This record gives sequence, structure tokens and C-alpha cells, in this order.
Amino acid sequence: MDSNYSVVPKNADVELQSRNDPENIRSGQKTHIKLQNFDEENDGDFKGYGDRNVLVDDHDDDHEFDIDDYLIKGQPNTGSGISGAVFNLATTIIGAGLMALPATMKVLGVVVGLILILLMGILSEISVELLVRLSVFCKAASYGEVVQFALGRPAKILSEICIIINNAGVLVVYLIIVGDVMSGSLHHIGVFDQWLGNGFWDHRKILILIVVVIFLAPLCVLDRIESLSMTSAASVALAVVFVVVCFIVAFIKLVEGKINPPRMSPDFGSTTAILDLLVVIPIMSNAYVCHFNVQPIYNELEGRSPKKMNLVGRITTLLCIVVYSSTAISGYLLFGKDTEGDVLTNFDKDLGISFSSTLNYIVRVGYIFHLVLVFPVVHFSLRQAVDALFFEGAAPLVESKKRSLALTVMLLVLIYFGSTMIPSIWTAFKFTGATTAVSLGFIFPPLVALRLSKQGLGLSLGEKFLSFVMLVLAVAVSIVGVIGNVYSLRGKSG
Repeated sequence: MDSNYSVVPKNADVELQSRNDPENIRSGQKTHIKLQNFDEENDGDFKGYGDRNVLVDDHDDDHEFDIDDYLIKGQPNTGSGISGAVFNLATTIIGAGLMALPATMKVLGVVVGLILILLMGILSEISVELLVRLSVFCKAASYGEVVQFALGRPAKILSEICIIINNAGVLVVYLIIVGDVMSGSLHHIGVFDQWLGNGFWDHRKILILIVVVIFLAPLCVLDRIESLSMTSAASVALAVVFVVVCFIVAFIKLVEGKINPPRMSPDFGSTTAILDLLVVIPIMSNAYVCHFNVQPIYNELEGRSPKKMNLVGRITTLLCIVVYSSTAISGYLLFGKDTEGDVLTNFDKDLGISFSSTLNYIVRVGYIFHLVLVFPVVHFSLRQAVDALFFEGAAPLVESKKRSLALTVMLLVLIYFGSTMIPSIWTAFKFTGATTAVSLGFIFPPLVALRLSKQGLGLSLGEKFLSFVMLVLAVAVSIVGVIGNVYSLRGKSG
């Protein structure tokens, strides 16, 4: 390929630069430009991976341009700042997984649970930074394109299926929580029952349908993820309120001596306890999976660069580790052995302190609003994955309002019916955690990196070793988790 552009080293703040005049990348008129398909081999500089086109300078050095501004969505590189990107990424991570962490702490014990929260957060951040680096190397606009560049079209299809299953499962879990908290369940009283007594709101399916139509649908029709920055900020704030209230209540009860000593290590005393251990680690890994939204957030990051996106990832990871640790410990301390798979349902009883009922309402209603605001962020990536899988080669969704709206409606309908069929969030999380979540977060990124290291990615020996270790551990966790899930189902059916 007869181009004036070369790949910059991995730690550079810009992705491409001109060989002749690095400081004048954006100068000059952007004329004499043609579309060059990746499928055409040009001196071996790029290899085909689908129908995406790259803009190539077909003229002399007089007309230079920043190729990265045009690779994605054909528009200038403007968008959200670091804070907006942090809120969107944190919103992707801090969702229903937060509610399952106190139950994992009950199984693992406080010490092992905290170690795993920290370890999974660090590994997740490493894989996110690796994914950003891979995206820049491949000039990919989506998770699936990164996978296809390294592993081929079948692997891309598999990764998109994983995104669809994982995100659809997460959104189903959100609706299950909304129904359980607001309408109640077999063992817990709903918020509306406590406020208003019995009524049509006791019908869980009707309540969820109203929430989907009135609150979720208007947010889900938005076609750019940066449009959700403000709602993401609000959702993170609501999650922090939940954590702070839980932590304060747990601290007060601990000082008053009203909390039983927690378990510090796992219980190996029974077959059931061991089976719980096999499924709880995949659930923990599920709590950090955000990789499907890394490219959309990076694409819309103002003045994007790998360094800036890595900063976004590190701030987000630190925030999530603090939030997760605080929630897991305080939730487990508050409810002990009675901690539910969805700890939010535990807040229908007296907490044993002053203003207990008010705090219960703040926790439950506040977190329901958090999930409502998180829902469209996860739905965005789900819709993108479905579109990429079934409408490959079509115009982008931002240019096809009718297709975007049709996909949104179809997905909301399917998610709604899924929420009426799956019994609990624990059931959903333990299966997606052992399969799709582990694959998206910890199998595909190191596998792609190891493959591309043979094509000039430039991994150091330490990075190759870390990628290999992450890949082996992820495969082992997935296999063990699936086996544990199968045996736990057989035990219940028996």
C-alpha cells in the first residue's frame, strides 16, 4: 500500500502519524481520497477482515489527513470526555452483578472473597487495556472486528453470539430484580405492597411491562452511547448511595454488637458447599465484564488515544473495586447466612436500627432507578451485536433509524418474555458467568493477542506469558463452572 502513514509504537498518544510531517497530520485539504477495501492486499500492509473500508491517500504528500478520524463512523473525532467515558464504562460494569456479590461472599468467606474481588478487577483491567491495544492495531470499530482480524469470521460470529447471550441475560436479570423488588416474590414483600397494599401491582408481569414501555423504551431508542453519559453518571451516583447506606447500617450494627461473626474462609464440609464454590467464581468474573462496550466508548472518546482510554479503564476499575468490596462485605454482614442471591430482596425486613423502613425504601427504590439507567447502556451493545450478526454490510444503525427502532422493539419484547421465564438472578448469572462472560472478558482478548503477536503486535515476553496464564485460567474456570452448574441442577432435580 503506497501510503504516507505508519503504525506508531503501542505507548504513543496518537494511533497513526505521517512519515514526512508528524506535526501536520490534520493540515491540508482532505481531497484525492478513495475507498480501499481491506480485502484487497496492498503490499501486505493490511489483511482483509470483512467489508469494512479504510480511507487511503491515493495522491502525493500535499494532502495529508488523520486516517483515524474517518475510520469510524465517517466523522470528526469528537465525543465524550474522560468523565463521561468513565461513567459509561462503570455503568456497564456496576449492574445486577453488584446484587450477587454478598451471596458470593457468603460462600467464599470474607478473606477469599475480598482477594477474588481485587484479583478479578486487576485481570479485567489488564484485558481491557489489551483489547484497546488490539483495537488500535486492527483499526477495529467493534469487539467482533478485533476477533475476526485475528481468528477469522467464524470466531467473530461466536464472539457476537456471546455478546448477545451475555447482554440479553444481564438485561433479563435487571427486569427480574425490578419485578422482585417492586411486586415482591414468594418469600419477600414488594415495595408497592408495603406502600399501597394489594393491587394490580402484585402482578409482576404487568409491572415489568409498564416499566419497559414507559421508562426503558425511550432511553433504548437513542443511537449513540455518548447520549447516555448523563444517565450513566446518575446511575453510578445511585449505586454509590446504595453502597454508602449499606456500609453505614452495617457499621452501626457492628458497633452495637448486633452482627454475628462472619465466615472468613470457604466451607468445604459438604457436597453442596463445594458445588457452590464451583459456580461462585464464574459469577464473580461476570461482575467485571464490560469488554463489549470498550470499542463504542473508545470510538466516541474526545481526542481518543490508547493512553487516554487506559486511564478511563483504570479509574473505572478502582471505582468498581471499592464499590464491590464495600457492598459484598456490608451486605454479608447485615444478613449473614440468610443473604439471598439478590441481596436487594433482603431489604424488606427490619434492619434493627432507627429509620429502618426509610432506609429500606431508599436502598431498594434507588437501586431500581439505577438499573433503569444502566439498562440502555447494556442494550446499546446488544443491539449493535445483533445488527452486526444479522445485517453485516448494511448501513450503520445511526444512518438507519427504521432498522434501529425495529431491533430495539424486538429485543425489548424478547427480554421481557425472558424475564417472565427465568426464576432468579442466581440461575442466570451462574450460567452466563461460566460461559459467555468468561469468554468475552478473559478468553478472546488473550487469545487474539497471542495470535496477533505473530503478525507484528509486538508483545513482550512478559505480556505473552500473562496472556497465556489468563487464557488457561479462564478456560479452567469456565469448565469447572459449567460442571458445577450441571451438578447443582441435577442435585435440585433429584
